[in-house]
Amino acid sequence: MKEEEVILVDSQDQILGTMPKMEAHEKGILHRAFSVFILDYKNKILLQKRALNKYHSPGLWTNTCCSHQRLNETSLQAGNRRLIEEMGIDLELKEIFTFKYKAPFSNGLTENELDHVLIGYTERNPIINPDEVSDWKWADIELIHQDLALNPKNYTIWFKIVFAEFINYIKKNESNSK
Repeated sequence: MKEEEVILVDSQDQILGTMPKMEAHEKGILHRAFSVFILDYKNKILLQKRALNKYHSPGLWTNTCCSHQRLNETSLQAGNRRLIEEMGIDLELKEIFTFKYKAPFSNGLTENELDHVLIGYTERNPIINPDEVSDWKWADIELIHQDLALNPKNYTIWFKIVFAEFINYIKKNESNSK
């Protein structure tokens, strides 16, 4: 089976080519990614705990799902594909913002991503894929914020980054709508 490829991009999200996923993470090269946040109508976020067999960050809590777009696949298509594959949920997503981050791991890999952040709403509980996810929970945004401060080692490195960006986006849009 051929290794999954990521889409290499510049800081304006213009495609530069593709590269095997592991090589891009070993070299720390900027590539396209997405992060999905599913909320219920009480503004609780659906978190997943990564499966223990994952090659990095196993057993850590993170956002609903995240991964990489495939060539000729939109962020929304990719988000829906992975949401179904990981959490067994099929619903309408909306892209809310994009940002860049770089995060090195202790195993020598580096996430250097132009991240498209997607949001969706449901009251349904997931039907998890145990190859991808070991556990899940609905969590209050403020409690996540507090737990990240108290127990940062329980969360993926990228979740700490993207959650802060997500909260800033939510707060900004709440104040703009008032």
